[in-house]
Formats: sequence, C-alpha cells, structure tokens
Amino acid sequence: MLKFFRRNKGSQLFGLISPGVLWILIFFNLPLLIMLFISVVERGRAGGIKIPPVYTVENYRQLFNACVSQFAGPECNSFLYLGIFGHSVRMGLLVTFLCIVLGYPLAYFMAKQKPIWRDTLMILVIIPFWTNFLVRTYALKSVLATEGLLNSFLMNLHLVNQPLNLLFNEFAVVIGLIYGYLPFAILPMYTSIEKFDHTLMEAAADLGASPRRAFLRVMLPMTLPGVVAALVLVFVPVVGAFITPDIMGGGKVEMIGTLINRQFGVARNWPFGSAMSMVLMLLVLIGVIAYFRSGSEESRSVL
Repeated sequence: MLKFFRRNKGSQLFGLISPGVLWILIFFNLPLLIMLFISVVERGRAGGIKIPPVYTVENYRQLFNACVSQFAGPECNSFLYLGIFGHSVRMGLLVTFLCIVLGYPLAYFMAKQKPIWRDTLMILVIIPFWTNFLVRTYALKSVLATEGLLNSFLMNLHLVNQPLNLLFNEFAVVIGLIYGYLPFAILPMYTSIEKFDHTLMEAAADLGASPRRAFLRVMLPMTLPGVVAALVLVFVPVVGAFITPDIMGGGKVEMIGTLINRQFGVARNWPFGSAMSMVLMLLVLIGVIAYFRSGSEESRSVL
C-alpha cells in the first residue's frame, strides 16, 4: 500500500486532501443540506418537524409575508421579517464602517513601529481571541452597566449627575459588535499597510501633494485590498450575530440572528428558522461571490 502511494503522486495528493475534504463534507455541507431539508417541511404540532415530513414552501412565503403566519393578528405587518433583515444589514454596514474607521489608524500605527513594538501590538490585538466571545461580551456588559466601571468613573469625575443608560439599546449593541470584531478589521488592513512602500508618500510630498491628498490618491488606493478584506471579514459575521444583540440589547434590539435563535429555541419552529438561515446565507454568499469576482488577485490574497 505504501509503495503504491509513493509511486502514484495523484494518490499522494488524494491522501493529503481527503481528511480535509471529509471534514468539510461531514461538518459543513451535511448540516447545510439538513437545514435546507428542514426549511421545506412543515412544523410539528409540538415543535421541530412533522414526522413523516410534509413538504411545503410555506416557510419561505411566511418569511416574505408575515401575515400568512397562523399567529398573525389583524394589524400584522407583511414586511416584518424583511424589515428585520434590512435592520440587520444596516447595523452590519454601520459596525463595519466604524471598525474600518477605527482600525485603519491603529493598523497604520502598528505598521510604522519597530519590529519589537510591532509584535507587541500584534499580540495585544490577538489577545481577545484567547478568551471566549461570550465571556468577553458579559465583561463589556458589566463595564457599561448602571453601576459599572464607566458610569462610576464618570460620576466620580462629576461629569454626569446620574448613571447613563448605556445598556439594552442599539448603542450598546454597536459598541459590543465593534468590541468583538475590531481585530478582524485591523489584521487584514495591517497586512496591506505593512507591504506599502512609504517612500511613495515622500515622493508625493516632493511633488507638492498635501498629506491628505497623498493619502487619498496614493496610500488608500494601494491599501484598499486590506480595507475590502476587512469589510468582508466584519460584515459577514455581524449581519448574522445573535450573542451580542441578545446580551447587550436585552431583547430590545431585533436582528436576524436573534430571530433565528428564537425560532430554534423558544418557538421551536425549526422549519421557519431554517428558512431564515438559508436566505441569510444566500444573501451573504452573493456578497462574498461579488467580492471575489470583482476584486483583484492581490485583494483576494489578503483573505
């Protein structure tokens, strides 16, 4: 057997890639197929799915028209779920924009440091990944709480007379999402900025360009692949986020991730939750495919 693999290079390649391929097929593609199957069957009387399965497209109809739901009242909003999708996209765009605006200067500062300080700053950026995301979210919640660290600090400095309402609103959700996904924006932008030839900025200055003009016309276009990669890496998980909106929003900020989580958990409406998951995945997939088809080879290599 070993002699056969040594002689046949194709078999060697197959032997190397087969574990990874099997892993993807079993733990990624198979769950997606199961979810697709659940999305086109009827809900069971006690939740889950009906056994034997009864196939239907009612789950997708309900997604685009909430008034077909058996629980819909006379004043139902037929665009309820589409509105939640739209709100999730808006939140995703806002958080992505803020992560890029905050992360680009930090990435630039890191790239300009000496190697020893650069490595130290890189470790500080990566450290949050060593802690569970749920634990970090609860830690941030304790900081923003009414009697938390931030309110105590502001009141001790007499900057405010009473604690600020920093939790259970969109502000808290945005702060939580930025806190969780800012490293995903910094790392690809740092990679692009580190490769940038900074003597080009000096050449632009010698030719009479102001620092602002040199940045907009020289540096930003050449580091744009990192910015676009950061956009994809932040926007995709933020749109479907449910832990941060649920904890920081306190159930008052509805996003598609929290709605899907509730359908699988409290409502036990697996078919409808699966239908929403498939539509969300399709929308994200369209955006990622558009990025890879329109982006250059350099921008794709950053990811």
